[in-house]
Amino acid sequence: MTDNTLDQGRMSDGARGFVFALAAYLMWGFLPLYMKLVTHIPATEVVAHRIVWSVPVAAILLFLMGRTADIAAALRNPRTLLMACLTAGLITVNWGIYVWAISVDRALETALGYYINPMINVVLGALFLNERLNRAQMVAVGLAAAAVVLLTVKAGGLPWVSLALALSFGFYGFLRKTLPIGPSQGFMLEVLILSIPALGYILWLISHGQDHFAAGSSWDVFILLMAGPVTAVPLICYAFGAKLLRYTTIGIMQYIGPTLIFLIAVFWFKEPFSTVQFVAFALIWAGLAIYTWSSLVEARKKQ
Repeated sequence: MTDNTLDQGRMSDGARGFVFALAAYLMWGFLPLYMKLVTHIPATEVVAHRIVWSVPVAAILLFLMGRTADIAAALRNPRTLLMACLTAGLITVNWGIYVWAISVDRALETALGYYINPMINVVLGALFLNERLNRAQMVAVGLAAAAVVLLTVKAGGLPWVSLALALSFGFYGFLRKTLPIGPSQGFMLEVLILSIPALGYILWLISHGQDHFAAGSSWDVFILLMAGPVTAVPLICYAFGAKLLRYTTIGIMQYIGPTLIFLIAVFWFKEPFSTVQFVAFALIWAGLAIYTWSSLVEARKKQ
């Protein structure tokens, strides 16, 4: 077998990146199905187990990558630790709201939040990085704002779940870029920091007989153990995918997750979907189409 034959049998970086990113977004898209299995468990307890059981998954990956020294160096750097504490706090808030929202049949609002997130990122760049918004981006942000106003006025209240998810994840991504370590190492550092209060909370629940792990059924133990893999694996896949793919490709693929959540919420969970919500989602989808088209045009100009 020639070297050329071997090269043809290997996947290109772009193809491998696409597989990793697609796997991540599919897992995120179907995550509400797992979350429905833990609706009888308080959201705070679920989040604590997501943190604790993510640690061994992330640790095994770093060991296989030979990057454990990066964590040791980060733990000795006060600035890195401080920034990791901030990002860890933001992702905890995001996870907590998401778990709670699914448990109370508000999956549609989580989908809306992750649809809004790209526009939040654009606004954060303009506010804190002095990045100028082009005309298409301003239209996209305006359509997203119109959707929020419509839901606030016509649906009886501010869509705070959607906004909280979009803002917490937007600021998380914004601050995450300041961590001087790789994405897998950063995730490990975050869950390592969070594991201290999370483990303390789990032990407190056990000592008071209020937990679903030590005092729960074998099914509860299994689904809580799975909280680690369902949290860590898609994040790790995304990290590898983002490293191998162009930013514009990732930008288009990021809508796979919320689209699946939207479809599951409407057709599987049978959540009510009013005319007002339809109009709001239509505004968001129009904004995303304009935003994506603008991103593609900008990327072609830079080539």
